[in-house]
Amino acid sequence: MRDRLTLLVFIFGLISFSISCSSQENVSEVKLALDWYPNANHIGLYLAEENGYFEDENLKVTIYTPSDPSTVLQTVASGADDFGMNYQPDVLIARSEGVPVVSVLGMVQHPLNSMMALQSSGNESPKDLKGKKVGYPGIPWNEDALNTMLQSDGLSGIDDVELVNVGWELGSSMISETVDAIIGAYFTHESIVLENEGHPVNVMRMEEWGVPDYYELVMVTSEDYLSKNPDVVERFTRAVSKGYTDAISDPQLGVEVLKKHAPEIDESVDSPGADLLRDLWKGKNGNFGTQEEVKWVSFAEWMKKRGIISEDVDPNDAFTDKYSTK
Repeated sequence: MRDRLTLLVFIFGLISFSISCSSQENVSEVKLALDWYPNANHIGLYLAEENGYFEDENLKVTIYTPSDPSTVLQTVASGADDFGMNYQPDVLIARSEGVPVVSVLGMVQHPLNSMMALQSSGNESPKDLKGKKVGYPGIPWNEDALNTMLQSDGLSGIDDVELVNVGWELGSSMISETVDAIIGAYFTHESIVLENEGHPVNVMRMEEWGVPDYYELVMVTSEDYLSKNPDVVERFTRAVSKGYTDAISDPQLGVEVLKKHAPEIDESVDSPGADLLRDLWKGKNGNFGTQEEVKWVSFAEWMKKRGIISEDVDPNDAFTDKYSTK
């Protein structure tokens, strides 16, 4: 009897060891490049890590900010990174240039990029800027967005203002009165920074002034990675979606988790930013991650009419809604 019990214990130990080894062998290592330094936009990623959602999916995820975030789409396309956070306009531009990246999740459902003017300036709508200076970060398609916003408010377009490339000194260029307004700033970040510094702003959101609605932030992978690793993509997006669902439920808890993983964050900016993002993380039917064909097509058509992307770009190839929360 004792020998049989010993044998059973031995067999059970072998089975447990085998399952453990098998589980470890199935762990997929994933590298995720952020679009910028950790901030409120990334709360769901750190919640997924903190709450074990990546581990539950047998994933070991490395989240990092590249030294040059503008190269994310290229590093993802080359396979140096498996996933990356980026922007719908940039995805379409990249595909127009032959970079084979695909959006697998709609992270932020509407534009954050917006036009802003100090409340003290009295500039409340695009038409108020006629004959005035508008600062921008030198991103070409922002010129087209500004042109559309001005035209939607009755002006002839960008020729009615003086465009000034201020780089990323967007807020300070208004405070110093170098420019009268800016475009290219996030209303979930720069507007909060400015208000905290005693300079509240009027925000003019792009989609409210003629620019088609689009996804500010998306999760991308390469066509090659998607075709070779659909199971990893499914597990990764499922874990990310759980993290952002938690963020929607309690954005301030998310800020605490973000602060734990990135102590350098400015809580006075990211805390109110998270509250603003809460509804922007919700897509169709209130779910996270959804992507709709109409938003990809309408924005691509707007870009084509302005010569930002080539006519042969098929926006339906630029995204898949297969992995969003249903």
